[in-house]
Amino acid sequence: MTTDSPTWLSLTEQAAVLDSRELSSVELVTAHLDRIAEINPATNAIVTLEPERALAAAREADRRRAAGEEGLPPLCGVPMTHKDTHDTTGMRTTYGSELFADHVPQRTSTVIARLQSVGVISTGKSNVPEFAAGAHTANRVFGTTRNPFDITRSAAGSSGGAAAAIACGVQAAGDGSDTGGSLRLPASFNNIVGLRPSHGWIPRTFPEDPWQWLSQPGFMARTVDDVAWLMELCSGTGPGPASPRCGPWREEATDLSGITAGFSPDLGGQLELEAEVRDVVAGAASVFADLGARLSEAVPDLRAARGVFRTARAYEFAANLREVDATHPGRLKASLQADVDAGLALTAPDLFDFDRARTKLWAAMNDYFSTHDVLITVTSQVLPFSAEDDYPTRINSRPIDDYMAWVDSTTLISATGCPALSVPAGFGSTGLPIGLQIIGPVGGDATVLRVARGFEAATGYARRRPDLWGAGISSREVSIGG
Repeated sequence: MTTDSPTWLSLTEQAAVLDSRELSSVELVTAHLDRIAEINPATNAIVTLEPERALAAAREADRRRAAGEEGLPPLCGVPMTHKDTHDTTGMRTTYGSELFADHVPQRTSTVIARLQSVGVISTGKSNVPEFAAGAHTANRVFGTTRNPFDITRSAAGSSGGAAAAIACGVQAAGDGSDTGGSLRLPASFNNIVGLRPSHGWIPRTFPEDPWQWLSQPGFMARTVDDVAWLMELCSGTGPGPASPRCGPWREEATDLSGITAGFSPDLGGQLELEAEVRDVVAGAASVFADLGARLSEAVPDLRAARGVFRTARAYEFAANLREVDATHPGRLKASLQADVDAGLALTAPDLFDFDRARTKLWAAMNDYFSTHDVLITVTSQVLPFSAEDDYPTRINSRPIDDYMAWVDSTTLISATGCPALSVPAGFGSTGLPIGLQIIGPVGGDATVLRVARGFEAATGYARRRPDLWGAGISSREVSIGG
């Protein structure tokens, strides 16, 4: 695979070369489309593409620059595909479901509207599991997205298509969403950065439910700074344009003096980890210490987290999909149907118990972050697993019979409502990426980004790129859905 395409530039660099007119938007969008054509036969990352629409928007961006128009948005002319669960007006958005295979929405999700408001050109959609349910990106409409570091392996999910595209140099950054790890797990599997923000930074607006808190829109990129810049540009409460009130999102300093970090790869014995994952993440402790952070082995009390997550997840799936389920009985995949059924079966006492448990968890996290700035642990408990499986069949020698049991490392954190970021932490013996997860208090997203930036600068793991063609892989050898 060639690596001299301008699509390998960071988001900051792409904006700069467009502003200086060293590169036109038409040239950048063309390079973006060429990269998709090159990598998609192997990865199946992009499932909808509108090149004519994108090139028309690029020509308009170039015209505005040539005319010397004042006040152009900061990402004017930068191309980006979007997660196929995020509505985009006039662009097919399937949610990974056969029931919506030809769906073209007439509204745009807030996260996409904010990206477009800062100049992003929407070019297409990236693959997702059905209704973003599950941490492996495969569905009955488009098939399976494959990991660019090893196409026999999963790209994780549910933002797996976006993560694979970013890792392959299709685009510098992209949007996603995270319920139980759907930004963080694909970031870990694809050697990029993914941030699950605090609730409300990128709010849901009507007709979405603004009170849903478990699933959060967010961003992925090849660098921490690009994620931070997207948060700076697109975050802010309320239904209107972005109006950031937390920051600074971007900082130059990488020194971590004054930071107290809880460091525990297995969260004090609460997680079972594959040996290589444990060893790689454990080795990161010395990096944080060298950067000046004070490390602690203390972990928060997360005993209530599993029940909180599973109840909230069932409730949100049932709330979002009950009408689809009623209109199309028996059409949801089995695991998703079980989640919807569990939500519909919730009783008032169940919800009373849920509120009580969530309150205990909230108090435990507040107590923990009264003495710690961040908590550092693994992102994924396992290395990328076979793309033919819905989830890994075992951790070490222990069989897994519950498709959510292998993602406790991210779902327990989702239940807390805290911001959490995955940053590249190294590689297993076969070259598969391993991510490290950094968690902060609610509203502490900027601190999480600061700590991740220091680690990224000190290690350089994020600079390694996949080489799809270096192993002699031919696009004819890979069968993808369509």
